[in-house]
Amino acid sequence: MVLQTMFFDVGGTLETYSCTREFRIKNTVILRKFMAENGIELPVDDEQLYEMISGGISAYRKWSIVSMIELGTDEIWSRYVFMDYPEEHEKLNKIAEQLSCLYELNYYVREMRPEVPAVLAERRKMGLRIGCISNTQSVTQVPATLKKYGISQYFDPVVLSSVYGRRKPDPSIFYHAARLANSPTGACAYIGDKINRDVLGAKKAGFQLAIQVRHAFDDGEIDEGAEPDAVIENLSGLIPLLELAIKENSGSGRANGCGKVKAIFFDAGDILYYRPQRDLHLNEFLARHTVNLAPGFEAERKRIKDLAFSGQMKRHDYYRELIRLYGITDTQAIEEGMAAISRDDNTVAIFDGVPETINALKAKGFILGIITDTAMPFTRKLNWFDEHGFGRVWDVVISSKEIGVRKPAPSMYEEAIVQTGLKPEEAVFVGHKTHELVGARAVGFKTIAFNYDADAPADVFGDGQPARQLQKLRIPQGRGGDLLAMVRQDAAGGVCDRLGCGAYPV
Repeated sequence: MVLQTMFFDVGGTLETYSCTREFRIKNTVILRKFMAENGIELPVDDEQLYEMISGGISAYRKWSIVSMIELGTDEIWSRYVFMDYPEEHEKLNKIAEQLSCLYELNYYVREMRPEVPAVLAERRKMGLRIGCISNTQSVTQVPATLKKYGISQYFDPVVLSSVYGRRKPDPSIFYHAARLANSPTGACAYIGDKINRDVLGAKKAGFQLAIQVRHAFDDGEIDEGAEPDAVIENLSGLIPLLELAIKENSGSGRANGCGKVKAIFFDAGDILYYRPQRDLHLNEFLARHTVNLAPGFEAERKRIKDLAFSGQMKRHDYYRELIRLYGITDTQAIEEGMAAISRDDNTVAIFDGVPETINALKAKGFILGIITDTAMPFTRKLNWFDEHGFGRVWDVVISSKEIGVRKPAPSMYEEAIVQTGLKPEEAVFVGHKTHELVGARAVGFKTIAFNYDADAPADVFGDGQPARQLQKLRIPQGRGGDLLAMVRQDAAGGVCDRLGCGAYPV
């Protein structure tokens, strides 16, 4: 396959970096000053604060290396760095992104490799698209760094783990980047300094080339797991490698099983998972307190839910305001109520058959994605799925919290199409609510309904009973495994005939 796009790592690749303990302690004053300006003053000296920050970030990185999940900055600083100061967490949440950016900019000595501008200019002459894929806690540090070096104009797309929610070497972040570049993974090259993140991830994703550039700084990591296609001492060695790849790989590429339906997008809640104890802890909490519903309770609850689910209100603020709507004003009781809601939201069960179904569909070549309304970082749901063996198969994740609108807004579905490079009629949406199925159909998606509302429209219905009846009994129906059975019905008027997915018989 002809090489189309090359992606770069940033730290250790486009730039060199180094640090010493003394350098970090000295620069800790920058973080301390910023925290003090925002009302956070801890009873520790600079060295103690440095140890707290470095130890917390180190613990987080060990966890993220295993999980391949990138948490939001508020969770990183509250859960790993300043876990012993819960009274400061609300203030920390407001400045967490700035803290992460300051940490990444001031805890390392960074310098662009001198050959980078010339290499990028030569790449442009070769007609290759260029992007970057970077593991980073901050959403602002990498764009700021590329702009500082005067090279930001070369990079499109810029894919960050802090935005996508998964870290290298998870192949899904490489799939995501390739789709944003509108390039098959087999037409992409990746250049990075780490074997255990960069080379391994690119190879798992099926990139044509995975090239390692040497970086002298030793951070103590065990760097192994794959064999790079080439090793270069600096980026100047990249040009002849790319010229050779373009010359030798001019075939038409791998068959991708072209068919009418190429992608399947799922709603998450009540499709992939359910909450067996929905509102259990909240109801127990309310039973212990005097409830005096605020005027216009339902309308106000919907308003703050819309704000939270569209990313305009933090989730803990949403919980707090919801408890207040019940007429509860005592501070301790509000905190208790918030904890009850959180327990309910994090008590989930996976429908029978879902892991097997999702993995079977992935193995058959479907692009898989999720389009969901949620107020929580979607990485948390991916972590749930990871525990059941289907957290790393997703090519696209569209979250209302990140997009800024809720279904049935067209942009929720359109963004999925943009990221895949497909046409709406080449995609299926699996949902349960009337409004989300209407939204999908309005954009041009084919639709499958599970656990559906009585008036839900769809091309195919996964069961014959409305979810409204089933919810009363708390019986989970519409199992994901049924979808696999439906897709197997490739003959005699089965779902593949009705939706046009005959190119992918399961």
